[in-house]
Amino acid sequence: MRPRSVPSPPALWSAAALVLVSAAGLASPAQAAGYGTPTIKLSAAYLSGAVGATGDPTVAVTVAQSGADASALTVTAGRSSRTSVADTTDVRVTGTGSTRAVAVTARAQGYTDLTLRVTGPGGTTATTTLHYAASPAVRDPAGTRYTTGASDASAAVDAGDGYVLVANDEDNTLRLYDGSASGAPVRSWDLGDALGADKEVDVEGAARVGDTVYWTGSLGNNKDGEYRADRNTVFTTTLSGSGAATSLAFGAAGHRLRDDLVAWDEANGDRYGFAAATADGQAPKQADGFNVEGLEFAPGSATTAYLGFRAPLVPPREGGKALLVPVTDMDQVARGGRAVFGTPVELDLGGLSVRDLRRNDRGQYLILAGSWAAEDNSAPYALYAWDGVAGHRPVKALDLPTADAGGWESVVSVPDLSVPGGRVQLITDNGAADLYGDGTAAKDLAHPEWRKSRTAWFTLG
Repeated sequence: MRPRSVPSPPALWSAAALVLVSAAGLASPAQAAGYGTPTIKLSAAYLSGAVGATGDPTVAVTVAQSGADASALTVTAGRSSRTSVADTTDVRVTGTGSTRAVAVTARAQGYTDLTLRVTGPGGTTATTTLHYAASPAVRDPAGTRYTTGASDASAAVDAGDGYVLVANDEDNTLRLYDGSASGAPVRSWDLGDALGADKEVDVEGAARVGDTVYWTGSLGNNKDGEYRADRNTVFTTTLSGSGAATSLAFGAAGHRLRDDLVAWDEANGDRYGFAAATADGQAPKQADGFNVEGLEFAPGSATTAYLGFRAPLVPPREGGKALLVPVTDMDQVARGGRAVFGTPVELDLGGLSVRDLRRNDRGQYLILAGSWAAEDNSAPYALYAWDGVAGHRPVKALDLPTADAGGWESVVSVPDLSVPGGRVQLITDNGAADLYGDGTAAKDLAHPEWRKSRTAWFTLG
């Protein structure tokens, strides 16, 4: 009879050791190997803030680790490349589970790279880098918000529920923002293909009639005095829904308004010099230039619209008046029809020209007035109240502050001007601004998240 096999002493000892370790509740090699390496991913690798800002945008951080509950993972800031701009103690991480929110409080203007670390059970870690840029403090930071993704806000209309539809004169994209919060657009629509545009239309004016929004290019030459056909564009979009649920569809476009303006002016004695101002080599932004920046409909009309000119002044010299030209069939012009013009309106805006104008349902207007020349805050800006009637003098409602970067460019909507204390929201064009102190204009920044315009609220009366 074959003797029964008996395990050797080493084998018995190994088995006994495993039993003892398990009984003691200690992690076995197999259990330790059950945790994978944690992962960390940012919703955006670039983030912009401002010194002293309220409600700066945040980034979302997604973390995970195989074998571990996401709530067991911790996210911390491990390093700042420039602590004078923002240190690790200026980074706040909120939330639990797989998605957290990261906010940064800026100390000073400039750039810093922030290392974010996720730590999982067992001490394993992973890191990622958040590239952060801080713009300087501004007047009334509590009432200031930033629209990111583009820096050259050039026209805006109220989309309802505090949301704003904004054009950018460096591209053909319309962006929908929550006007009460800083951050990226909630939706955007690139209309380049619909417009058949090879270059930017240089949208500068917008006006809403019901669910239709009319948009106009600047109609002038580019800054080098060259004609660009895409700028000779008026088009419409149709809105549905409101607020965050706003949707947009392209309507129609016309491309002859500039030519009709020149022909009309020549037929009336070349009163405003449009032919000379649109000639090759003529820059648009000069006292005798040709540049449209405002668009709004006349009192009680859905077809007659005022074109507000940044240039020329009338006469074209310091102290000249601002010019409005009524287009009586704007609905047809936006479909490619020939423009018909009414009697021009010349307004005394203290030597300033039209940068935007907006009307409310009561027929009250606010005119945003600024220099024909300035791209930034190096010249005065003011708001004027007007009743829309030719021959009636506008009344200055407010001198606008010019200590901060950017130039005032757009009026979102007009409160009841007969009631003191109404509030109006304005938007700046920050394209030429050096936001981060490195000499780079905002429009030339490599990352869209760092490009931004500024919105601010002002109280009238």
